[in-house]
Amino acid sequence: MLSIASASSIALASPMRAPIVQMQMAKDMPGVTAPFGYFDPLGFAKDLSPSDLMLRRESELAHGRVAMVGALGFLVQESFHPLFSEVDGPAIAHLKQLTYSSNGQLAFAVMGMAIGFAELARARYGWVAPKDLVEGGSRLKEGYIPGDLGFDPLGMKPTNSADYLSMQAKELNNGRLAMIAVAGMVGQELATQHGLFGA
Repeated sequence: MLSIASASSIALASPMRAPIVQMQMAKDMPGVTAPFGYFDPLGFAKDLSPSDLMLRRESELAHGRVAMVGALGFLVQESFHPLFSEVDGPAIAHLKQLTYSSNGQLAFAVMGMAIGFAELARARYGWVAPKDLVEGGSRLKEGYIPGDLGFDPLGMKPTNSADYLSMQAKELNNGRLAMIAVAGMVGQELATQHGLFGA
């Protein structure tokens, strides 16, 4: 008689069953929520290996987090930028305006170092070192949960699995909404050449 573990390993090893098992894995991941449930109309997750699926989830979380901060930044920086009096107009033009000022060049250096430090820390925490990569192997470390960087200074991470799953779904959905929102904000400012609120 087969155990559940051995049956699942046979299913994963079988080339005929691999896509079916993989689709079930994608359907069971956090972020599959109402009203759409599992939503992949273009089949992006259809033929992905488990390691590639985890890599896509890592990417989705990273982009969602950046978009949430970016959406807030759009709303704040157009009307509040006390350190940069030379900045004016729509937010999409602010970085270009900063490149011509000494304050802006310092800001670019600080932002570049902060982004570089954050990305290196993320890579060292969850990614396999380039020298240790194996052909066909995962680029994420064994046991690493995409997006879980061990950074929780306020102790907000739930301790039980149901609350943790709920928080993961909320973060994913808010990140997805933020990515759409930032695209809309950028599109509006490009089309109108005015700030979000007409400034």
